[in-house]
Amino acid sequence: MNTTSFQDKHIQFVTGKLAEHALRDLLTDLSSTVGFSYSVDVLPITVAALMTPEWVSRKITPDAKADFVIIPGYCSGDTAPIAEVAGAPVKVGPHDLRRLPEFFGLERSTPDDFGSYDIEIIAEINHAPRLSAAEIMSIAESYRHSGADIIDIGCDPGSTWSGIGTCIKSLVSNGFRVSVDSLNVDEITPAVEAGAELVLSVNESNRHAAKDWGCEVVVIPDDFPTLGGLQESIEILANDGVPLRVDPILEPIGCGFTASLQRYISVREQYPDVAMMMGIGNLTELTDVDSSGINMMLLGICQELSIQSVLTTEVINWARSSVAECNVARRLSHYAVQHGIPPKHLDDQLVVLRDCKLDSFGRERLDLLATQIKDNNYRIYAENSEVHIVSAGLHLSHSDPFKLFELLMTGEGQDSAPGNLDASHAFYLGYEMCKAITAVTLGKQYTQDESLDWGHLTVEEVSHRLKRKPKGDG
Repeated sequence: MNTTSFQDKHIQFVTGKLAEHALRDLLTDLSSTVGFSYSVDVLPITVAALMTPEWVSRKITPDAKADFVIIPGYCSGDTAPIAEVAGAPVKVGPHDLRRLPEFFGLERSTPDDFGSYDIEIIAEINHAPRLSAAEIMSIAESYRHSGADIIDIGCDPGSTWSGIGTCIKSLVSNGFRVSVDSLNVDEITPAVEAGAELVLSVNESNRHAAKDWGCEVVVIPDDFPTLGGLQESIEILANDGVPLRVDPILEPIGCGFTASLQRYISVREQYPDVAMMMGIGNLTELTDVDSSGINMMLLGICQELSIQSVLTTEVINWARSSVAECNVARRLSHYAVQHGIPPKHLDDQLVVLRDCKLDSFGRERLDLLATQIKDNNYRIYAENSEVHIVSAGLHLSHSDPFKLFELLMTGEGQDSAPGNLDASHAFYLGYEMCKAITAVTLGKQYTQDESLDWGHLTVEEVSHRLKRKPKGDG
């Protein structure tokens, strides 16, 4: 949302009784920062999230000065009835009022020109000869959905796969671009005849056959540490008119990783215009760490060195989303290098383990909420290393959800033990507290009835609590 859209405007905010004070506190500074005037219409309901557009249209008090009406984010559906009564356009705000500054454009948003890239993702299906045709097609579809440009068919060294031509022909007929990962001429030849457009890899052992394949090849050194044989292979292939890209081979940490990075720099300096590839799976698959950070770092290196293709795979479990990670990382890297800025506050899809920032109400505000709530429904919060339960006249908290549930069941801080906890309700609270303690442990934002934010891995939840129609409290 653009802040200029609201400057010098009068906005009518619609909320419930529970959120009134927090909303007014927030609007004091927000209105002056953005430059709008406002009024707050507190409707006769405790929880604003239970509002529906039809109900709001019956309860709202029109403000003749209003240029816009903003309703809570959970109030979804046709807002035309509200607009008709209010006499002003209606905008649906964020689910959490603490996100209003972002709604008004005060947080840095993704630039309009963000999203371009020039790095090609080659995704390898390892040990393809051991898989069925259906398994290969399924993996290829998954890779393509995640952003892969080319599907690489990985063969088994020491043997010749007689079915490679059939496999590649099937993939090509289904719209896939395909490469073959083999040094074996007897595998490569039927592969390119079936439609493979790229061969990984070529060195002294098979370069003599490359001129007959009619496709691009990836050239690798005969001796990795010294780049031995690489220059000779490049010259022979170039003289034969074979299109090529060069991969000096990335080594794992502990096996010459830093030196191998230097070789990429050296090759780029020696061949400033040659196409290059980096096999990044050697690091993501062989390092005990989540792959997203590694992929971002390596794609950044590739972008700065104009290495315009990467080879990755998803064999080990911690790297099972590498293709999707590279798809995000190449866009971040491209924008950063093109604009000469760090890849920060552009796209948080790779911020998976923790969240970019945390918002909190604070213990005093939660205590105040407990005095304002009139119903016995339980609200769950995750703040200050604890899980909190808030209800009418009740505020319990503990770092251990089991202890917290025990306090609730024994009537701690209540006149008596709760009588509204049937099995279904208890299961719901347990599920939400599990999410809450996960958020506390990892440093993530928890909002009741919403999925935790796992970046590009987030699976949105369907709310199981906010299903009732509002009856109001007054």
